[in-house]
Amino acid sequence: MPAPLDEPPRSRKTLRDRLIAERARFAASDRAAAATSALSRHLRELLLQIEPEQLGVYWPVRSEFNAALALQSDKSAPKLPLALPFTQRVPARMEYRRWDGAAPRAIDECAIPASDGEPVVPDTVLVPCVGFTRDGYRLGYGGGFFDRWLALHPHVTTIGIAWSAQLIDAAEFRVEAHDRPLTLIVTEDGVIG
Repeated sequence: MPAPLDEPPRSRKTLRDRLIAERARFAASDRAAAATSALSRHLRELLLQIEPEQLGVYWPVRSEFNAALALQSDKSAPKLPLALPFTQRVPARMEYRRWDGAAPRAIDECAIPASDGEPVVPDTVLVPCVGFTRDGYRLGYGGGFFDRWLALHPHVTTIGIAWSAQLIDAAEFRVEAHDRPLTLIVTEDGVIG
């Protein structure tokens, strides 16, 4: 439900906390298996259309959809060179590193499993969403790592990955100067964008 006109939108932290809790409930629900299958199918079909040369994926945390596992376990999915993000806190930055698909051998400065491969710039990246709007804006965890990377690489095709329950009404989300819209968003319901 949108906020009344005389009230400001919810803070990003409040919205983020709510959406992470909703995502965890959804991921533990009896609908999750079918949603995972549907999201995997939509993602695979989209990647067949886009034909990326190198795909940036992410290591899933906190009940995020596991795109890498979905692509690797599906024998009909395109076999693509992969890369994982590696974040550094000071100065705050992120890069992608070539990844062979095996268990990650590194941990980045945000304590997320990462690759120890050489730095690369994928032409297409999958971006995890805490929340998203229909016009392609994403709510993340608040560190700004993806937004900074996307600002430096505007030519890259960006595909947000989320459950449909993470859709944010535009009235709840005020776009800020650092926010970068995603090219497309994929949910279990299909492709938005």
